[in-house]
Amino acid sequence: MGSPRSVNFRNDYIYHVFNRGVERRNLFLSTRDSERFIMLLEYYRFLDIPKSFSHYLNLSIEERQIYYDTIQKLPLTIDILAYCLMPNHFHLLVRQKGDLGIIKAISNIANGYAKYFNAKNKRVGPLFQGPFKAVRIESDEQLLHVSRYIHLNPVVSGIIPEKELLSYPWSSLSSYVGKQPSRWVEERTVLSHFKNCQEYLTFVCDQISFAKELQKIKHIILEDV
Repeated sequence: MGSPRSVNFRNDYIYHVFNRGVERRNLFLSTRDSERFIMLLEYYRFLDIPKSFSHYLNLSIEERQIYYDTIQKLPLTIDILAYCLMPNHFHLLVRQKGDLGIIKAISNIANGYAKYFNAKNKRVGPLFQGPFKAVRIESDEQLLHVSRYIHLNPVVSGIIPEKELLSYPWSSLSSYVGKQPSRWVEERTVLSHFKNCQEYLTFVCDQISFAKELQKIKHIILEDV
């Protein structure tokens, strides 16, 4: 594992990217906060985006639509394969599409969110616990395991009961199983390893009990992220 400075990000490779709030503080205090972060994920996928997200929001509704149609034609700097927001941290599964794409995109997302959060909550100072961490995906097996780990996070961390996993609004799982399709989550890379989305859901849910047990001893056997 390591900071973005210790990982040699390469184009067309996939990485598990994660970070938490400084002093483990909660990052997402409301529905509005989570929605804002997800909008930033979608917005900063593009290369050399001409306006900051806050400037985009200041446009009129008509201007926003014209501008949004324009940026859809820009090349992508990252693909977002999966994501999950937790109260005090986030997980992303991303593919780099252009040089320094992950560093640029995650920096824009984190900086944009920190400015929004600090202004909204009348605070100053860093919001995140240092630079984001990243791990390169080395195999298909690791890819599938990490996607499952990301999507199971709300249950194994005790945020929601197992029966509410598919209705958790702050992860890409609902898009994977067709419950709430996304126009910007790239599910194909992971789902190509399964016959259909139901088989993927079975793959995810089959590990819930094991993952809960692992969570209990995570501090002993895993680096605390």
